This record gives sequence, C-alpha cells and structure tokens, in this order.
Amino acid sequence: MILLWGLPGDRPLAAVARRLSQIGAPAFLLDQRMVARMSVAVSASLSGVLRIDGAEVLALDDVTAAYIRPHDSARIIERTAPRDRIARGRAVETDMAILEWADMAPGRILNRPQAMTSNDSKPYQALIVERCGLRVPDTLITTDVEAVREFEARHGTLVYKSISSTRSIVSRLRPEHSERLENLRWCPTQFQWYVPGTDFRVHVVGEEVFATEIRSEADDYRYSARAGRGAELRAAELPADIASRCRRVAQELGLIFAGVDLRRTPAGEWYCFEVNPSPGFSYYQGHTGQLIDLAVARHLAGGPEHAAALRRRQPARRVGAGSGRRVAASRGGG
Repeated sequence: MILLWGLPGDRPLAAVARRLSQIGAPAFLLDQRMVARMSVAVSASLSGVLRIDGAEVLALDDVTAAYIRPHDSARIIERTAPRDRIARGRAVETDMAILEWADMAPGRILNRPQAMTSNDSKPYQALIVERCGLRVPDTLITTDVEAVREFEARHGTLVYKSISSTRSIVSRLRPEHSERLENLRWCPTQFQWYVPGTDFRVHVVGEEVFATEIRSEADDYRYSARAGRGAELRAAELPADIASRCRRVAQELGLIFAGVDLRRTPAGEWYCFEVNPSPGFSYYQGHTGQLIDLAVARHLAGGPEHAAALRRRQPARRVGAGSGRRVAASRGGG
C-alpha cells in the first residue's frame, strides 16, 4: 500500500494519485482535512494504526511507500474550528506521529522529513550544493547596512531573498530600497550577486532527470504575471555533467525527489540557487508535458518494471468510499 498524505486539492499529490491508479498500484489518500478526527498509534517497532473516528483505516505495517506533502494541520484547524484547543492539540500530535514514522519507516518515502529540513537553512544547503560541484552565487547574510553597500560595490546588481524555507519573492536591490535597508538590523537577510542568464528547473526522481528551461524578464519567474511579464517554459536537455551533479546533490541531501533551481549564464556557466525538497512539479509539467508524475508513481510502486507488472495483472476495481480515500486501481493509460 502506498500512503499519500496531504490535501486532495494539492495538484502534485492529485497528479501522483491519478498515475498510481493508472498503473494499478494500491494507494491510500490520508486527507488532512479530517485531521481533527484522526488518531495515530505507533509502536517502537514502527507498527501502527491510523484511525478516523475511532475506526481503523490503515495499518502502517502495510505501507511500502509514501508520498508526503503535508500542510500545517494546526492551521487547518484554526480555519475550521479556531476555538477548539483540543482539536488543535490532536492535530499537532497527529502531524508529529506521522512525521516521526516517515523518518524511520522502511520503504520508499518521498521525502523523509528529516532530509527535507535542509531547506530550512539556505546557507547550509548551499555548502552541500558546492560540495557536489555546482556553483553558488557569492552570498552575503547580514544585518549591517554598510556591509550590503560594500558587497554591492564589489558585485554590482544584487538580489535579496529568504534565508529559510519560507517562500519569498526574489527581487533585485534597487536604489528605491535604500531607506528600507535600515530594517536589516531587525531581520538578517540574504543578498546574492545577480547572475544573468536563463533559468532551469530540474526535477530529480531517483536517477531520472527532467529539465525545464524558463525564459522570463521577471526577477522571479514564479511571479512573472504579478510583475506584468510572462514566462515561457519548455522541456530541455542538460549537459551530462550538470545532470549528474543534480542527481548527486539530491542524493547528498537524502532526497529521492527534488527540484533543483539552476541558471545558465551567457558564458555557459551553471549556478544553483537552491534545492526544493517538495517540488510543485505540476506547474512545470503542465507547460512541458514531461511525465514527472508518472516517474514519481513508478518509483513509489517499486520502479518501472514493477509498475508495469502491477498494471498487467491488476483488474479494474472500485473501492467503496470510507473515512479516508483509497485511490481506485484501473487499467488507465500510463
């Protein structure tokens, strides 16, 4: 059984669920909207049971793989029952129990929570990236305004961004930001040399590599529409050495599935900005047609050969609706 944990409306999770159904791999979607009704019991041997409204819905011993994209369950409770402290406490306990199980459970876990924490510190992650042979832009993390001005004088155009896993909009440091620099003393900020060139998002799934080339005039192509500028995405091929380094950095970070953000300069040099441990691949797949969801599903099912065998022998079937949701297996196209 493959465990899917998160919200049904999450596009990457839903895409993988559909692919698992198509290749005939049994899967169970643990819907976080039901967190107030969940309970988890895990023993020291990692045996355990998931219950909803007191009824057993999944034995953890049956789980051979998991794709986890959880949101903060406490925030889900705050939106649905803001005054229910008991429900909030139960949500936090449930999150912790599943996260701890996912860190230690046997099988294919995409990705283990402990490995995903590398993204909580961009400076730490950058050290690993450099060790794997990918360049990282010259970086300054500071609360000192004068240090920023000296760094700018040395490098020219700079960008600033979050140090942690909290998403931020990457922006160039412009003259009109001068007055705001005084706020640095209250908030350590990361500044980097602005690397000119073309962006690439590289999705690594085990040994498979899917590269997307992005052309945009926006500082951060993810928000190009907000900036009044477009973004053009297309499937691309990486040089073999760069693809190999992307695989290596994912492996070094303990990630089976990773989104590596690169930029190629006009001179042909490659720089890495960060590695996303829970990539929202559906945005890129929607533009390129790359079968990233199928690669993830096959990996969860035990590899392409095992996935093909499952698909050949698994008859179409229906699974009755329950407290959790099982993803029905079928002979759909792959």
